[in-house]
Amino acid sequence: MSAISPATPSSAPPPSGSRHITATIVLACMGVFVSYLPVVGVSVALPVMQQALDASTTGLQWITDAFILPTAALLLTCGMVGDLYGRKKTWLAGLALFCLGCLVCLTADGVVQVCVGQAFTGVGTAALLPTTLALISHVCPDHHKRARAIALWTASLGLGLTLGPLFNGVIVEHVSWRWIFLPALVIGLVTVVVGAFVLTESRAQRERHLDIPGQLLAIVAITGLVYGVIEGGGAGWDAAEVVIAFLVAAVGLLAFVLVELRSPCPMLDMRLFTSSAFSGAALVMALTLFAQVGLVFALSEYFGLVHHASTWDIGVRLVAINGFTVVLGPLVGRLMTRTSPGLLLVTGLVVGGIGALCVNLFHASTGTGEAALVIAVLGVGIALAIAPITTIAVNSLPHRLAGTAGAANSALRQIGSALGPAVFGVILTNRTLDTLPGHLARSGLSAADQGQVDGLVSHVGIQAGAFLHLKTPEATGRAQAAYGASFTDALHTCALVGGIGMLVAAVVALVLIGVRTRSAQRTGGAAEAMTHPAGATGPVAAGEVS
Repeated sequence: MSAISPATPSSAPPPSGSRHITATIVLACMGVFVSYLPVVGVSVALPVMQQALDASTTGLQWITDAFILPTAALLLTCGMVGDLYGRKKTWLAGLALFCLGCLVCLTADGVVQVCVGQAFTGVGTAALLPTTLALISHVCPDHHKRARAIALWTASLGLGLTLGPLFNGVIVEHVSWRWIFLPALVIGLVTVVVGAFVLTESRAQRERHLDIPGQLLAIVAITGLVYGVIEGGGAGWDAAEVVIAFLVAAVGLLAFVLVELRSPCPMLDMRLFTSSAFSGAALVMALTLFAQVGLVFALSEYFGLVHHASTWDIGVRLVAINGFTVVLGPLVGRLMTRTSPGLLLVTGLVVGGIGALCVNLFHASTGTGEAALVIAVLGVGIALAIAPITTIAVNSLPHRLAGTAGAANSALRQIGSALGPAVFGVILTNRTLDTLPGHLARSGLSAADQGQVDGLVSHVGIQAGAFLHLKTPEATGRAQAAYGASFTDALHTCALVGGIGMLVAAVVALVLIGVRTRSAQRTGGAAEAMTHPAGATGPVAAGEVS
């Protein structure tokens, strides 16, 4: 066991001027807002992109995961880079990379180039998420003020997720899908310029070093897992490349844990998970984002392929999933200072789980009003849950480890977000193909027409079912009705998985976090005890093993 390293002095004390504190919080919120602006916006534009780029279901999943994978894999390292070299520099670099990715997508003429651009924006987002939380923690050392600032940060994230589909709907209706990346590019460039002059530099109060082995193993484990899930739906779960991918992921994860336990300055200090509140928040975050992003992906496909809704209409129908996070954000921030964040979290997860399960009420011709009501219930649950998860993770550790807690929490957020579209995409494909023959048999179509439809959807992709054209209008209508019923069956399976996932997260939160009100002083004291072993002569920072 290595000796305890003394904490190094901070490069700059927290700014005391209220104007500068406000400006820092606003810029941190702008950073997370712009980074999440294209996320759901790209998802609702997938049906249009599929036609324009002739993309398969797997290609569409990779367009989504090309953003999420580098975000999840690089979050912890980017948080460490910010602590080591400066949070302002990392924030500016993240926004610059994000803008570069938007520019690449803006000029894309194929799936591969879109994925490359999405990867650049993912790397930029990986730099922005932990850095923006660290900037907030630096200027808001008080737990209550930090909780309110994090609620604003969460609301900004939700605002990006909410406005993205609406912006993209207007853009796709009038110009090419490529221009959906323009608003994020323009706002990002303006934010970079303002931040370069307004933000002040800060670094961690402790000495840190880059953990290259840990970073490489994290990339291997995360990429192997997501690749295996995506390819397993098409190639089969027993395919050699899929089995190898899962083996690589398992070995990579085991090696990552062993390396981090032995490292003098780990990227992710495993002792953080000795805090039940931190462990619970991390697991709940992964499960919640898995369900949320996966359901957004599935519902976007459902509205686009079954209802033939435009990108704008899809955005409007899904606005409540993230819109309530914006509307209720200030209220949730105040409630967290007056009641237990754990109670809000469990309540939100239960409400969200019920909302997800209610998607099972949808059928191929579900009206907009009925769909909006169910989606609103899901949105309210998510709004009540997201801010408390982040606050619990950050406040469960000492102030000096807030950046590390935020980065680890965001990493689990992105891993869940990556697995959501991957798993739900596989469910949509397999379940639709499994149930389509039965619905076709009951449709009244001739055997020849049934074989034609089944063969087209099986070989071209499930998106082809939305554009069926048989010899007569009557036959086409019956074929599309059978396809719509099959796709809705697949959506019901996705809703079941998502709803159960959120209810399981509620149980995890109840057991590991609890719902009792605890003062910030008691929570902080427990966290300090975790990182201040008896007899220590100085603080033990993340990455320092006593």
